[in-house]
Amino acid sequence: MDDSALINECVKGNAKAQKMLFDKFAPKMMTVCLRYASDSMEAEDILQDGFVKTFNKLVDFKQEGSLEGWIRRIMVNTALDAIRKNKKYAQDANIDDVGFKISNFESASDDIQAEDLLKLINSMPEGYKVVFNLFAIEGYSHKEISELMNISENTSKSQYSRARSYLRTRLEKLEIER
Repeated sequence: MDDSALINECVKGNAKAQKMLFDKFAPKMMTVCLRYASDSMEAEDILQDGFVKTFNKLVDFKQEGSLEGWIRRIMVNTALDAIRKNKKYAQDANIDDVGFKISNFESASDDIQAEDLLKLINSMPEGYKVVFNLFAIEGYSHKEISELMNISENTSKSQYSRARSYLRTRLEKLEIER
């Protein structure tokens, strides 16, 4: 069943089609949720809430873009809502005040596993992690991040700079230990 037919059946309330949609996208969306959550249980809650929103809003999907991208955006927004509800994360800081030296993040060893990188990202302070995920992984601009998180653009930039520095330091330490 193609996405268009699957959407139509889900909108009609077909439970089998809803399960098919969930099964098709849940693994990828769980990866998205894990990047924002503090643990797998929180990620599962975000995933469930995100799919509830997806099914409730599916009637509004205009089928002009990718269904996966549309669901991903719902998951990211659901994760941000959970963060806002549960945690305080951002302190205003001016980008000019950031004293961290940033080197090429890509210079880290190619043999680092995705799971290890996910653990490093999840070990970051909350503000760093959220901005890093939104900017580096989801592709949001600092302006968009500032609007989503209700922070200044400079705070978004400084949090991203600090996140990169944090990861660089941890990756260098991993290289030394290997």
